[in-house]
Amino acid sequence: MATGGKGVMGFIGFWAFIIGFILAILAGIFWPANATIVIVLVILGIIIGFLNVTAKEFMLFLLATIALVVVGGQAFTSLGTVGAKLGDVLSHIAILVAPAAIIAAVKALWSVAKPGTSS
Repeated sequence: MATGGKGVMGFIGFWAFIIGFILAILAGIFWPANATIVIVLVILGIIIGFLNVTAKEFMLFLLATIALVVVGGQAFTSLGTVGAKLGDVLSHIAILVAPAAIIAAVKALWSVAKPGTSS
């Protein structure tokens, strides 16, 4: 994922993604039912959506997000405790990127719907 822009805003978006990704992994392993962490992940996802997803990487970002949300926490349930932890980690990563995907999708719709953009 690119830094989304130059300067401080791109830096903030990049670090929001790194911190959110690490927090999602740790939360999935150690605190899977913590509502406060979920709220923090959603807020970081909103920051990522506004500052970090560029038009150039929009399609790849949405494809990856859809894959994470579809797979979610159910893919590894047959692997016992380790599978449950992997599922929790994936669920938390999906919680992080879902708000960013919604914002990116709305930004894309907005750019398509703007007058003068059709050929």
